[in-house]
Amino acid sequence: MTFQNLKLNTLAAAAALIFSAQALADGQISYDYATVVDASPIVRTVRISTPREECWQEDVVYRDRSGDSNAVGTVVGGVVGGAIGNAVGHNKSNKKVGAVVGAVLGATLGHEIARSNDRETVSHGTEERCKVYQDYHEEERIVGYNVRYRYNGETYSTRTDTDPGDTIKVRLAISPVI
Repeated sequence: MTFQNLKLNTLAAAAALIFSAQALADGQISYDYATVVDASPIVRTVRISTPREECWQEDVVYRDRSGDSNAVGTVVGGVVGGAIGNAVGHNKSNKKVGAVVGAVLGATLGHEIARSNDRETVSHGTEERCKVYQDYHEEERIVGYNVRYRYNGETYSTRTDTDPGDTIKVRLAISPVI
């Protein structure tokens, strides 16, 4: 193809575009109705998930420890044990070791005594427990229509989202052939 032919083809395409734009501006597009020959549904199988909640009553045990003297017993035991350990030691280094050992032993003993004095209250009750399950089923759904229609003795086909019925609207565009 020569440059001259390319130039002529480009001019022809531009002219056709201008005429088409002019046809649109002049209202050379109109609408009419064609007769539907066949409209076949397009069917797809889809999987549907439906949540289902099941609930039940469950027996539960409530435990409550009354008294919070564990911390107080540990501290008091540590102080008393440290004082006794310090008093038992004979010289300065023995008094330090005795105070540390006495504090540890006293804290342990104080903690256990305080814990044994705590009371545990046990009560029973019921609580509702629930769990969500997914139920699945398949169903067929129409997702569109393959449509064949006739206009001016010619048969055409298209796809639509809905059933067109007995007729389908068509767009007619008239433009000169150059």
